[in-house]
Amino acid sequence: MKIKEIIVVEGKDDTTAIKRAVDADTIETNGSAINDETIEKIKLARTTRGVIIFTDPDFPGEKIRKAISEKVPGCKHAFISKEDAIAKSGKGLGVEHANIQLIKEALKDDQYMHETIEEVITQEDLLLAGLIGGEGSKERRIKLGKLLKIGYTNGKQLHKRLMMFQVSKSVFAEALSAIRQED
Repeated sequence: MKIKEIIVVEGKDDTTAIKRAVDADTIETNGSAINDETIEKIKLARTTRGVIIFTDPDFPGEKIRKAISEKVPGCKHAFISKEDAIAKSGKGLGVEHANIQLIKEALKDDQYMHETIEEVITQEDLLLAGLIGGEGSKERRIKLGKLLKIGYTNGKQLHKRLMMFQVSKSVFAEALSAIRQED
């Protein structure tokens, strides 16, 4: 099952659990103190693909859900119960402890299921733009990340991030033109 929207989770273990259950991209908040860069990524995701907030069923998880909802209105929500999020050991509570079927059920809704997104920007485009594999490519990626509000990425991550936020070739070309004018 492919999820079009980007799923906001609390951490790496949650991302791992989500990816075991469905084909989806995630943004990790890394705790309840969500920084401005993460909020900007969530805002961008909301406008390009939509966002599903899928946090732990506990006080910190609800605090994160509320904070994101206030700063980024219009997000969708997925939930699991506390009983379904308890670790087998009995110590720990979170999305990462839910079984695959429960995660799928939380996300199983016609509004979440979509066909695979078609790629528009290729690795060759990145190479030709001087964003990978050449002198000054890191600096150009830093500028591109700021301009597109997708954050800094290394060469390997750049293509994935551009696809995740569905950056079109025309928006990509405009950003490159702006970067070239700065140089």
